[in-house]
Amino acid sequence: MSAAEGPLVVGVDTSTQSTKALVVDAATGQVVASGQAPHTVSSGPGRESDPRQWWDALREALHQCGDAAREAAAVSVGGQQHGLVTLDAQGDPVRPALLWNDVRSAPQARRLIEELGGPKSWAERTGSVPSASFTVTKWAWLAEHEPDAARAAKAVRLPHDYLTERLTGEGTTDRGDASGTGWWASGTESYDEDVLARVGLDPALLPRVVRPGEVAGTVRDGHGLPFSKGTLVAAGTGDNAAAALGLGLRPGVPVMSLGTSGTVYAVSRRRPADPTGTVAGFADARGDWLPLACTLNCTLAVDRVAALLGLDREAVEPGTDVTLLPYLDGERTPNLPHSSGLLHGLRHDTTAGQVLQAAYDGAVHSLLGALDLVLDTDADPAAPLLLIGGGARGNAWQQTVRRLSGRPVQIPEAKELVALGAAAQAAGLLTGEDAAAVARRWNTAAGPVLDAVERDEATLTRITGVLSDAAPLLERNTDSL
Repeated sequence: MSAAEGPLVVGVDTSTQSTKALVVDAATGQVVASGQAPHTVSSGPGRESDPRQWWDALREALHQCGDAAREAAAVSVGGQQHGLVTLDAQGDPVRPALLWNDVRSAPQARRLIEELGGPKSWAERTGSVPSASFTVTKWAWLAEHEPDAARAAKAVRLPHDYLTERLTGEGTTDRGDASGTGWWASGTESYDEDVLARVGLDPALLPRVVRPGEVAGTVRDGHGLPFSKGTLVAAGTGDNAAAALGLGLRPGVPVMSLGTSGTVYAVSRRRPADPTGTVAGFADARGDWLPLACTLNCTLAVDRVAALLGLDREAVEPGTDVTLLPYLDGERTPNLPHSSGLLHGLRHDTTAGQVLQAAYDGAVHSLLGALDLVLDTDADPAAPLLLIGGGARGNAWQQTVRRLSGRPVQIPEAKELVALGAAAQAAGLLTGEDAAAVARRWNTAAGPVLDAVERDEATLTRITGVLSDAAPLLERNTDSL
C-alpha cells in the first residue's frame, strides 16, 4: 500500500503526441506515480492517428505507474479536443482519427457557415463559428471524401470519449468536450438536430453527455488495465477544460497555454458568442463557460524554425525589424487554414538569433491578439497571466510573453495540468467536491510571478501591419493552383 493520506485517483492526458497518466493522492494532490507513452501522428496534408495507439499508450503509461495505479479508487480522462473518432459495431475504429490540426475540412467549414445562416447565427447557436479544427467540419469532409467510412460508422466519438468508453463500455462525453464539436448547442446544452441533419449524422451515433460531477460509469472486466472492476470513472473532458480544472481557475483569470497548439482562455459566467470566430465559446467542465482562442502553431513551429537555423531554442537575439509569421501548418487564429510561414524584413545584418526571436514574437502575437476578446470586460487588466504548457518552462517564451503582453506573468510549478485536472475530477467523485475546488485545495496554481514590463507596442504594431498587408497571399489555397 502507498503512504498516501487519502484515496488515490488517476488522471489521464491523451494529447496529440502521447498519453500521460498520474496517480494522485486525493487528499493532498501529491503525485505518487506517473507514466507516459507516445503516439504516432501522420504527416502530409492530413493529421491522423490510430485510436488503438491511445489505448496501448494508456496501458503502457499505467504500467509505468506500478502498484500505485492498482490502488486507484477513481479515474478520469482528459484529451485533445475536436478529433473525429469513427467506430464500427464492434467498437473498433473504422479508420484513423482525424485530429484537431487536420485542416483539410476548411472548404466544408466555409460551406457550413454559409448554409446555416452565417457566422453570427453559428455563434448564437453553438457558441462558436466552426473552423477546420471543429469535429462537425471533419465529419462533413469524411462524408464527402470517404462516404463508405461514414456509412460504416456506428458510433462517433471524441478522443477522450474513446478511452472512457473502453474503460466503461458506455458511450459518454461531457459538456466541455462536446462544446468543441460544432453540433452541440450551447444555448440549450443539447445536440443540435438541424446541424446534425445538415451533415447527415444520426444523433443516435453520438455519446450521452454526462453532467458535471456525475459518474460516467465503472471499470468493466477484460480491460487489461490495473484498475479493479467497479472503479469509478468520471466524465472526463477536453484538454483545455481539464487544464482549467487543474488550475482551480476562477472567473476572469487569464491563461496562456504553450504547447503543440497555443491557447488563451478564461472561465466566464457568461455564455460566449463571438461572431468573428476568433473566440470559441466552449463550455467548461463545471457548469460555467470557457471562452478560448487557439492557434495551430506554437512550440513545435518555433522549434522547427530553430532547427532550420541550427540553433538551440533559447538562442534568441533582440534588436531587429524582421517579422516571421510561423504558420507552418496553416493557422486557426487568425483563420488562415491554407497559409504557410512568412518571413519579412530580412537584411544583410539580420542574425539567425533575431529570426528565431521573430518566430517567438509571431506565435505570441497571435495569442495576445485574442486575449482581450476572451476576457470579460470587467476582468482585471493587471491580473497576472498564468503561463502553462511545455513552453512555459522556457526562458525565451517567458520573456516574449512578458514583453508583448505588458502583464505580470505567473508560472505555476505544477506540471501536467491536464492530467491533474482529470485527477481532480476523479477526486471530486469520491469527496463530493467541485473539481476546481479540489485543485485549489491542492494549490496547483502556486508559482513564481515575473513582474510586468512595458509592453512592446512597436513590435505588436509591426507584426499586425505585415499580417494585414500579406493577407491576400496568406489566404490563397496553393493546393488548388
